[in-house]
Amino acid sequence: MSATVLVVDDSASVRQQVGATLKQSGFNVVEAVDGVQGFNRIEQGGIDCVICDVNMPNMNGIEMVQKVKANPANADLPIVMLTTEGAKELITQAKQYGAKGWIVKPFKANLLIAAVEKLTATCVG
Repeated sequence: MSATVLVVDDSASVRQQVGATLKQSGFNVVEAVDGVQGFNRIEQGGIDCVICDVNMPNMNGIEMVQKVKANPANADLPIVMLTTEGAKELITQAKQYGAKGWIVKPFKANLLIAAVEKLTATCVG
């Protein structure tokens, strides 16, 4: 059984690129276009890892992390931020809210896969 990864990004091309990279490595991929849709999809269950942009309409990625982690049922859900942002204060804030990692776009496929494999190892082993 392979892990299911939720890709949350308002850019269709980024969702497609990240999704294709993950699918080639055997992951199941579902998508959301913003933090609101991402949060709602997480609440439905069955997500093993989240790759999330920061800058999105309706609810940004950091707000989504904060809202997701406010639910104790999501305490162990790994969330990795994938963004063009590199500001230390944003990284610190995301990690304080519960994000497990921060990858700057454009991403290297091998690093993304390695991060997701590490974070989902316990749910598929």
